[in-house]
Amino acid sequence: MEIQELEKKMGYGREWETTSALPVLMRKVYVWMTLALVITAITSVGVATSPLLMQVIFSNKLLFLGMLIAEVGLVVWLSARVQKLSLGTATLLFILYSVLNGATLSMIFVAYSMTAIAKTFFITACTFGAMAVYGYFTESDLSSWGRLLLMALIGLIIASVVNIFLGSAMMDLVVSCIGVLVFVGLTAYDSQKIKRWLSYQEYADEGAQKIALMGALTLYLDFVNLFLYLLRIFGRRN
Repeated sequence: MEIQELEKKMGYGREWETTSALPVLMRKVYVWMTLALVITAITSVGVATSPLLMQVIFSNKLLFLGMLIAEVGLVVWLSARVQKLSLGTATLLFILYSVLNGATLSMIFVAYSMTAIAKTFFITACTFGAMAVYGYFTESDLSSWGRLLLMALIGLIIASVVNIFLGSAMMDLVVSCIGVLVFVGLTAYDSQKIKRWLSYQEYADEGAQKIALMGALTLYLDFVNLFLYLLRIFGRRN
């Protein structure tokens, strides 16, 4: 069953019952997400400490653009095809995405000090953890947040693209603050949504684990984007 079909079947705003498989699957979500973050961090540090790799990646605009396009393509393709892939293949693609993302994010070690990166990571982890816990345990239905957050995200992307040409420091700060609010909201919303997905799985079989893997990818993206927007606010650029 495709994830989109699962969402349609269960319907938003409905009450749902948990199954014995839920705790196992939720642990897998956060283990996969944490491992992906570790892989991204190791890759980023490895690339940032290699002058040769930094030159190869960032002096070649076509290569760097190709890596960014590959990242987007991997997420879209994995989201659309995950149920037709084996769990092993889907996991390898998730790892590949984590490595690619780590390579492109290595530039932050040039742009920001290690102190700023460490401080922002700690703030991100605390904020993400609080909102994930809220989204998981709250009895409030957060499904109404979905459309608002999607529209805000689209506006955020458009504003970011426009500011590439304007180069306004004030607009960059405003966009970053809005970005933080959007991904704080998405963390809570996605946490509840993933709980919904997994609450309908009676067993922790391969199909259910692939849904958990996509949940891990969703929360991974929330964490990384929240970190980057917070870094633009709190980080002092070199």
